[in-house]
Amino acid sequence: MTRERRPPTPTGAQPPGSERTVSTDLLDALRESDVLDAAAPLAGADPLAAVSRLRRSGYPADLAGAALTQARLRAAARAKFGPDADRMFFTAAGVQQATRRAVADRRAARLAAAGVRRVLDLCCGVGADALAFARAGLDVTAVDADPATAAVAAANAEALGLPVRVVVADATEVGRDEYDVVFCDPARRVGDRRVFDPAAYSPPWEFLVALTSGAACLKLGPGIDHALLPAGTEAEWVSVGGEVVEAALWCGPLAEVPRRASLLGADELTGTGAREATVGPVRGFLYEPDGAVLRAHLVAELADAIGAHLGEASIGYLYADELVDTPFAAAYAVDEVLPFSIKRLRAALRERGVGRAVIKKRGFAMEPDQVRRQLKLAGDKEATVVLTRVAGKPVALLCRRADRLDSRGG
Repeated sequence: MTRERRPPTPTGAQPPGSERTVSTDLLDALRESDVLDAAAPLAGADPLAAVSRLRRSGYPADLAGAALTQARLRAAARAKFGPDADRMFFTAAGVQQATRRAVADRRAARLAAAGVRRVLDLCCGVGADALAFARAGLDVTAVDADPATAAVAAANAEALGLPVRVVVADATEVGRDEYDVVFCDPARRVGDRRVFDPAAYSPPWEFLVALTSGAACLKLGPGIDHALLPAGTEAEWVSVGGEVVEAALWCGPLAEVPRRASLLGADELTGTGAREATVGPVRGFLYEPDGAVLRAHLVAELADAIGAHLGEASIGYLYADELVDTPFAAAYAVDEVLPFSIKRLRAALRERGVGRAVIKKRGFAMEPDQVRRQLKLAGDKEATVVLTRVAGKPVALLCRRADRLDSRGG
């Protein structure tokens, strides 16, 4: 691991004020002291009491405060990094935006399989993706415009024993010709707020689009507008445990298909993202597609795979006669279809003794909590209520999770 310094400029840095980052001097002091070991058990304690306890043990106030901040950030980062988090250093923004280790490792493996050897990681943040590239045996140069953030990335590479070259520089001014591929995870936070408009990314969207003309991989927010995606690129949405965690844009020779929905640890669904599924009536089973399938516009491809159709063209619930095992959707047995009214729905649930209801909605005006309050449920049974539209009309579907059924009759 080496860390080189160049005069920093703001483009590609973590947004000012977004991370309350540890200074380079304090970072060096933390690495040389045993204060992090003392702070780890105090991560969940009252901050003032925890600082006082560390100060009574002889640690200076600024070092104690920085150690406690790292202890809390490490605890929060374990969900993404596992045990490695306890050896790493973080900023608040870095924990929020950093790629989960499993997702980063998967991306690195795909690059290695494509023959990539040298990677330029722009806007590296705390180094999550750079570390994955190094674990995959790739030669990595990681760049961040903020010196303190770059120091954190370098410290993480050293802590994990991984060869990552970290450079402080403007992402838009770094030469790219000597690298096989450019990876960029633009800053998508301003202060404590997440940024959804690509025009507000840093580096700017125009710079990112220019990268797509060559071998590049861009990490984007899951809500990216399909209309913004350059022709000839592959857009992939990645889901972890049912949560869509990122979109990735694969460019140049790395692009394999127009659209891809990837379920980590499960399977992938690919297609054009331009087809429309057929429309028909409610059937015996309702399928709720994974968010990655919806984001990738691959509902039609999923419908083909499970023999299903939509009930309304713009609403992503699928209906089929058969129960098909698929990782790409949750399946529900439909017991009854009711034209929607609170009175009718309340009567149907009371007749069944339903006191607990999971209320889902799509393409429906009322919010689930608003409906629940009006239903005044009582009973010891439970049910899933799906509020949606079919053939242009609002309906309530009384359902049961199909994976909890012993047979078609439940």
